[in-house]
Amino acid sequence: MNGETSIWRGALGLVMTAIIVGGVYFLSMAIELFGEEREPGVIKGAALPSVLVQTRAAEQQAIARGMKVGNDKQILFGDLHVHTTNSTDAFLWSLPIYGGEGAHPLADACDFARHCSAIDFWAITDHAEASTPKRWQDAKQSIRACNAVADGATDPDLVSFVGFEWTQVGQTPDEHYGHKNVIFRDLDDAKISKRPIASGGVTVRALRTQGKDLVPLALPVLDFSNRKDYFDIRRFLQNAADTTLCDLDTPVADLPASCFEVAETPAQLFASLDAQGVDPLVIPHGTTWGFYTPTGTTFDKHLKAENRSERYRLLEIMSGHGNSEEFRDWRSVTAAEDGLTATCPAPRPDYLPMCWQAGEIIRDRCLEAGEDGATCEARAAAARLNAANSSVAAHLTVPGTKIEEWLDAGQCRDCFLPSFGYRPGGSAQYALALSNFDKNGAPTRFKWGFIASSDNHRARAGTGYKPIDRLRQTEAVRVSGQWRPRIFPKGEPAAETYVIDPELLMNLGFAATEMERQASFWTTGGLAAVHAQGRSRDAIFDALERRETYGTSGPRILLWFNTVDGTPMGGTVRTNKGPVFEVKAVGAHKQKPGCPEDTRDLLGAERMQKLCANECFNPSDERLRITRIEIVRIRPQITPDEKVDGLIDDPWMVNECPANGEGCSFSFSDPAFEEGERMATYYARAIQEPTERINADNLRCTYDAEGNCLEVNMCYGDDRTAASDECTRPVEERAWSSPIFVEYRN
Repeated sequence: MNGETSIWRGALGLVMTAIIVGGVYFLSMAIELFGEEREPGVIKGAALPSVLVQTRAAEQQAIARGMKVGNDKQILFGDLHVHTTNSTDAFLWSLPIYGGEGAHPLADACDFARHCSAIDFWAITDHAEASTPKRWQDAKQSIRACNAVADGATDPDLVSFVGFEWTQVGQTPDEHYGHKNVIFRDLDDAKISKRPIASGGVTVRALRTQGKDLVPLALPVLDFSNRKDYFDIRRFLQNAADTTLCDLDTPVADLPASCFEVAETPAQLFASLDAQGVDPLVIPHGTTWGFYTPTGTTFDKHLKAENRSERYRLLEIMSGHGNSEEFRDWRSVTAAEDGLTATCPAPRPDYLPMCWQAGEIIRDRCLEAGEDGATCEARAAAARLNAANSSVAAHLTVPGTKIEEWLDAGQCRDCFLPSFGYRPGGSAQYALALSNFDKNGAPTRFKWGFIASSDNHRARAGTGYKPIDRLRQTEAVRVSGQWRPRIFPKGEPAAETYVIDPELLMNLGFAATEMERQASFWTTGGLAAVHAQGRSRDAIFDALERRETYGTSGPRILLWFNTVDGTPMGGTVRTNKGPVFEVKAVGAHKQKPGCPEDTRDLLGAERMQKLCANECFNPSDERLRITRIEIVRIRPQITPDEKVDGLIDDPWMVNECPANGEGCSFSFSDPAFEEGERMATYYARAIQEPTERINADNLRCTYDAEGNCLEVNMCYGDDRTAASDECTRPVEERAWSSPIFVEYRN
């Protein structure tokens, strides 16, 4: 008996011990005792040999001479939009539940830019909304270390810039200003903002205040073998939330570097930068992304005097999130007469509104349930109205919907690699056609140059050199079937739509967006190109400031666009006669498989595999052909009520190029300029022969004779599509010159 009692007492003691240990463990989790702040990593790669840099420059100079280019500027390629796991979304997507491969520190971006993509310059632009004093210091120190690898070189192989992203999202079109990258010329603390400046509102809630809701405490238990990853991101978010807000009553110049600063509007952002005595580039991007941009948003309010439109010298026209160039005259919703609600426009051969498809889904459910036609049509009409007034969360108004049921709703059917949920009122073309007449005298207009970049969230600067490695070179997140129902809950199919309260929408953050369907639209990124007087930091930044830039969809296409009297792309001509323009373009190098022979020695075999997947920028001696050059003409408004639709000529002129593949050039003028007596803006678009592109075949629609998408065979961003399937199709890659602005003067 005593033996049995001892056994029971021993067992009870073990149970109690387990309960106590478990309780202590869960209490420790709850009070955030676990988890570590991650470090920026160590740069491993050596500088590229100067002879390689010089050889590239010499080859380009030879091409320029052959094309009879009238200047000695170099064309350099870079990426001004790169994220590491110091950005909340990047950290989130690196987690095992998203199929992530782990941390992507700053050092990885430096080595990738120098050796995998072999670009000439890049900038770090982690989200300010998740920054802390330590992370900002790490960013500056890591960028300095990246530059130090080539320290002392007359022609540095890589120039790295410090920056941050001001990630603003408004609930309504009037409140929405969108995302801007803020990039500094210098590396000295005195010439850089004391701290990244966050946008406030929805994004701060999503990326800082409520970020831990994205990583519930149960995750370290449910995925115990990877528990450290979840503890680390919760520590990351807690450290951000613990950073003290800056005192609103203290002048910006007197604020300490250690506080968390918020600027709710572009006006406040520029005021803070001015007060600190710094003058960075501020570059809008993602301007057509319906992923987070409220329906009905346009560029118009940016031209208001208080929003300092003159400070925007550049626009990111494309990234791995898609193209933002093209204007279309359709809209996702139509403003109602009362000005308070939106109505749903009918579908067109070139566009299916999300709100309309919501009605179709509800009608089908209604008819399948045996209801009469009148009842089903009434439910469909109500569903359309509800979805039209739910902005980016329209998909949430129809419970239990599979993403396939949305077909290609909300997408631009005839755009080049369009951004998801396209918003034409945010396009580059629409913005260039606008004028603001608030001031007496000359109207206010945008004058910006074009660049492109990657917006990569895996510390991979300059993706797009090859159509390989979809799950690492794009933002596709490989969510497994185990986690998909938790990350993308559907609910049960319902007969009627769900009304989303605006306050709930504000608190949903990422959960309000179509993250699951968006994953099929991410591609590899674009590149920024500059015509620079040399390879130095100042030479590159000077070219960016004077708008002597262009963007490419990824390939290193060579492009020159100027007037015959020497005004370069990005410049302004004041005349009463139409200038003569000339444009020249040469296709990008065809790529060889693998990496250059010396990459293994400079970077190391293990790191070359981890970062580059043994596939680097590896040019052959052969170049792709430019098949045609298109000229786009835009004549900005000259009266407030002039409709934008008729002011954009795309294309206005097309020049077919010779088939010999040795480059393409032509000259042109606009005889109508003098007759029109109004400003005109011109830019060139060089089109390259078709090559394969990752995720270009994303929806795989089956269309009827009228162009309607009947069903999709999606390239999923998760494990429903094989990891080996790059979802490629041939596309005509391109380069967009910065515009030349021709102002009419008598």
